[in-house]
Order: sequence, then structure tokens, then C-alpha cells
Amino acid sequence: MSRRTRLRRMKKPHTAVRLIVGGTAAMLAVTVLFTSIGVAGAFAMVGGWLTDLPSLDDPNAFKVAQATKIYSADDRLIANLYMENRQVVDLDGISPYLQHAIVAVEDERFYTHNGFDTVGIVRAFVTNLAAGGVEEGASTITQQYIRATVLAGERYDISYRRKAREAYLAYQLEQRMSKDEVLAMYLNTVYFGEGAYGAEAASLAYFNKHASELTIAEAALVAGVVNSPSTLSPYDNPEGAVSRRQWVLSKMHEQAYITDDEYEAAKVEDLHLDRAPQLDEQGVYAAPYFVAHVKKLLQDEYGTSLVFQGGLKVYTTLDTAMQDQAEAACRKIMNKGSDPDYALVAIEPTTGKVKALVGGRDWDTNKFNFATQAKRQPGSSFKMFTLVTALKQGMPPTRKIDSSSPAIIPTGGKPWKVTGGGKGYITLQQATVGSVNAAFARLIAEMGAEPVVETAHDMGITSDVQPFLSITLGSQEVTPLEMASAYSTLGNEGTHMPPVAIDRIVDSHGDTIYQAEYKGTEAISPSVAYAATQILKGVISGGTARRANIGRPAAGKTGTTQDYRDAWFCGYTPQLACSVWMGYTPERPMRNVHGITVFGGTFPAMIWAEFMKSALANEPKLDFKSAPAPSYTWKKEWDIPEIDVPDVTGMTQAAAQGVLTEAKLEVTVGQGYSSIVPAGRVISQTPAGGTKAKPADVVVIIVSRGPDPNAPPPSPDPTGTVPPTRTP
Repeated sequence: MSRRTRLRRMKKPHTAVRLIVGGTAAMLAVTVLFTSIGVAGAFAMVGGWLTDLPSLDDPNAFKVAQATKIYSADDRLIANLYMENRQVVDLDGISPYLQHAIVAVEDERFYTHNGFDTVGIVRAFVTNLAAGGVEEGASTITQQYIRATVLAGERYDISYRRKAREAYLAYQLEQRMSKDEVLAMYLNTVYFGEGAYGAEAASLAYFNKHASELTIAEAALVAGVVNSPSTLSPYDNPEGAVSRRQWVLSKMHEQAYITDDEYEAAKVEDLHLDRAPQLDEQGVYAAPYFVAHVKKLLQDEYGTSLVFQGGLKVYTTLDTAMQDQAEAACRKIMNKGSDPDYALVAIEPTTGKVKALVGGRDWDTNKFNFATQAKRQPGSSFKMFTLVTALKQGMPPTRKIDSSSPAIIPTGGKPWKVTGGGKGYITLQQATVGSVNAAFARLIAEMGAEPVVETAHDMGITSDVQPFLSITLGSQEVTPLEMASAYSTLGNEGTHMPPVAIDRIVDSHGDTIYQAEYKGTEAISPSVAYAATQILKGVISGGTARRANIGRPAAGKTGTTQDYRDAWFCGYTPQLACSVWMGYTPERPMRNVHGITVFGGTFPAMIWAEFMKSALANEPKLDFKSAPAPSYTWKKEWDIPEIDVPDVTGMTQAAAQGVLTEAKLEVTVGQGYSSIVPAGRVISQTPAGGTKAKPADVVVIIVSRGPDPNAPPPSPDPTGTVPPTRTP
């Protein structure tokens, strides 16, 4: 029969042995009062001490702070949030060795007393009386638990009043709960040093194992720390901790909790400390910037107290494999200590789930979250919203826009002057692929800024951007999270899914208190989304983001701000959308990073490609779902003035191309044989000279290669003349 079983079966001390004033007062208080002020005075005094006690029936009376656990989507624990690092477990989850060790050194008569230890009180009183002060306490495990919970506000009161109140409540508690219940609550409450509250946290802090797995020697060491956590930490004072362990082992042996052989073996066991891996001061194991974002969401909704003390289980959307790939991609491209800050956000378009989030270069040195907190100018990556607005309003991708530089835009005050142009009139598609500033300035001036702002908000921009014409060039500030969310709308056929970082939350009782709904709204039609995507595909295949080519259907847009202070690439596939930002803080030009000037098509596009290739390596190469073309009804299409097509027949190829280009027409060159027109000169053109066309229309010219060498000789011309040639 075990020591614990024998103790439980022993008859409890006779009532006469326990001196109880009013049925419940403590022996120490009675002894002192009887000898000083007499029986009547003692009863009156103790009665006053026991007024205004907290109720043990209050459901919050014994509530202790528990750590909130944050899990990834693949059920990996990525953080503990706590004010007190505690993980509450059942008594079955705590090694019997630790249970016995605690009882042996903290309260050897735990299984026989009724909450307070009469023998201990008398012994402590005699010891303290002889010493002329408090040399020895007499608190039982139950009293210590009462002191740490319902009387926590009085824990620093060393008076007999507090002792009496403590003993009274301990007695009351043991009338309501079993010894096992009291011991379990105590072992989950007490402080074990190293920031660990409760047996489970302590076992992880000292041995990186669960409390149920402790050996005899390990249990004795953990139990020994309780006496003085600040001075007996085995990390700071291994000699003192082991010495205390040996004393605990002797008490366990003395009280028959361990055998002779177990005692001898435990005494010589080496100390092998092993702190739980990757745990930092904030309790974050992985993805610190993502955890910081989740923590803020939780605090905004539930407050600090519940988040850090409520024992919540928070299940997030983070894909740890993608997170590792995102961090690796950033480190691979930006691998120098002098490199700019960066951020990356990856979102699943069909759900809005945030799958990966990198908020900076180094959490240990800079905890500012560039992914969610840094509002920076997006540059030309914001042109996407102007493009989508134009398509929504009925402009076709072939719509002609004047791209000549500078664009002088009337504003009612000082004109807005925009440089960065192309060659005359170009199409909306060409303006987007080439990211032509002058063309987009004229485009937003024609449509107005208000509808562009509306489009941006509908698609996922939550910042308070204002309807200024310059917004089309990315002059107002947004976060990488917003941009990833907005671009994911295109990947989801025009339906915006709000970004979701938390999938569900379970409280300490196991009840689900939050479940994400994953409801989206149609920001733009599937037709407009598909049309925009087809244009943005060209940015990667032949535009400013060739470095973002990942060998599968993808679309996106680069962004670079004035003086190269910010650089972006925002892109997407049907399965994943991702934004990448880069810039210095404080802001300064990125003119010499790894020897080059940084713009969106350089390092941001490279990081994006590196991440997307890894993240989608095992995913099928899906193309975007097609949709009917939008109804192109923009009436101002025909406001562009027509021009006369120059007649270039007979000119040299170079001269003809020069004349047509000067007339703001595109040229396509073909070749043909002619026995009449000399080689290198134009035989014919389509449309013919003198006809009407619009700027940027294509004129096809056929240039002579001379006579066909395989043709029969020509018949003599009876007139002896040949058609005249023309010179430019």
C-alpha cells in the first residue's frame, strides 16, 4: 500500500484536538489572544477578523491567469501570450513524484488536516515565540492556495489577522473540495521561478518536458524551487538548487514516498537542464510579426485581461511551411545587414486567409510591423485601381490615351505636371504594361479621382485615401496587407474576401467564442477582373516585372515612388496573392543596394518570385477562369481627333517609318518582291495615304526586296519608261 493511500485511510484527528473558535478559527490566533487579552476579548477580536471575507461560491474566486495559446493552421503552437506563464493541467497530467515532493516539503500532514495544520501552528508559534519574531510559518498547501487566489490582495500582510482569515477559508474550502482537487489547483497556481507558474510551465522551463514526464530527481528539483524561486533557480544557482533537491529527496524518502533504491539513484542523478526551444520573452515561438498582428486583433476585440490571462486557444490561418518559405525568400534576396527594411504578405484569394506574413528584417532589433503598421506610398502599383475603374466604366483595353510627356493637367489652380511618357497615343493595355505615368495622369483626369478611390476601397484598401488625381501614381499611403488583400480580389474573380488571420477561438472551458465566416462581396464583376488580369499578365511576361515570371499564369504590377524611396511588387495567381514592399526607415533613396538602384521590378519582384515558386511548388498550374468581355461603352473613345494617313509609297523603309511615327501612327513592316520598285523602298501601304485614322492605329507597309529571282524575265516595255521613285 502506498504512503499516500495509507495516509488517506487514516482516521482524521478527533475534534477535541482541533481548537476551533466559532467552529473555524486558527490555533495560532487563539493561542496568542488567549494569553494576551483573555477569552472574551479573543472571541470578539477573531470575529472581527473574519468579516468581509470573499465568497468561495464566487465562480471567479479561484480563477488564475492562464496563457493564451496561438496555433498555426497546421496545429503548431506558435505563441503563448501571458502575464503569468501558466498552462493548467489535470492532476493526472502531473507526475505523482512531483505531487509527493510538494506534499513532503510544503505540507507533510496535507492528507490528514482539514485545511489548517494544528500541529504545525503550535510548533511555529513556539519557534517564533522563542525567536522573538517570525522565523517559521505554518501555512498548509490549502492556505497557500487561498493566499494566492481569493486573498491575493492580502498576501503581503504578515499579521495574525491574515493568518486567521486564511485558515478559516482553507477550512471552508476543504469542506467543499477533495484533497486531489485542492492539490491540483495548488500545483497549477504556485510560482516555480523562471517566469513559470504551475507545474506544466515549470517542467517545460527546466526540462522541456510535460509535468507528467518528470523523474523523481526532476520532480524534487522543481518542488524545491518553490521555497525561494529567485535564489534557487538551477540556471543561476545550480549548486543551491541541487542541494535543495537533495533535501526534498530526503523528505520524500523519510515519508515513504520513494524506496531506498529510488532515493539512492535520484541523489546521484546529474542535472540536465533543457528550456523549451525557441521561447522568447514574449512567449513567441515562430512568425513573430504575424503573432503581433494576431495579438493586436485579440486585444482590440477582447481586451488585454482576457487575452493574457484567459487561457484562450486561438487557431490562426498561418501556414507554417509558407511562412518559412516567405522568410527564406526575403533573407535570400536581402542578405546584407545594410539592406532596406521589407515586408511580405500572402493571402489565399478564395478565402482571405493570411497564409504568411513577414513584417520586417529582424524582430529582435525592430518590432515595428511593416506589413500591417507601415503606411507607405505604393507608387505605380496603385495604377491597378485606375485600370480597373476604366474597365468598369466601359473603356476597352484598346482605348487610346495620349502618353506624350509632360502631361499638363488643369486642376483649377496650379496645373499638375506629370513626366514619364511614351510615344504619342498608346492603348490602355500598353500604358499599364509600360507603367506610363503621363497616360495614367490623363486617364484619371478624364474619369475623376472619386471612382478610383471607390474601387480601391471596394477591393480591400481600408486606409483613408483621398480623391486627389495624384492617387493614380500612388501618392497616398497604404500597408502591404491592404495591397495583398486588394490584389487578391482580382485572383478571386472580382469578389473581395476580407483578410482573415484568426480562424476560431476557444475559451478556457472549451467553448468556441469566435468562428470566422469567410463571406465576401463582389467588388467588381468577373468580366472586369478577368480583363484586368489579362492586361496585368503582360506586366510579368513583357513589362516592368519580367523578374516575377514564375513559369505559371500570374499577373501583377510594380510600384516605385519618387526618388526610389519605396519599391513594390504586388502579384497573384488563382491560388495565392502576395505583396512585397521594400524601403528604408527613416525614408531615403535606394540608389545603391547590392550595387543597383531599386525599383519594383528588381528586388521586390525577385522576392515575390522566389516565394511564389516555393509556395506553389506542389500546386497545379492553374490559369485564371475566363469571363465574357465587359461591355465597352465609353463614349469618349471617339473624341480622339482623327488624322490623315501620310502616303509613304516609294519612300525608303527608314524614311517611311519616320514619317508615320511622327504622325503618331504605329508601323508594321512586311516584305515583297517587285520588278518595278527598287529594293528597300515601300511598294504599298494599308491604310492608303490620304485616308483617315486615329493616333496609334497601325499602318502596314510592304518593302520591296527587288525582283523575284525565280520569276521569268519581264517583257520589253514599248514606251521604254519605268515608274518614278520618290525621295523623302
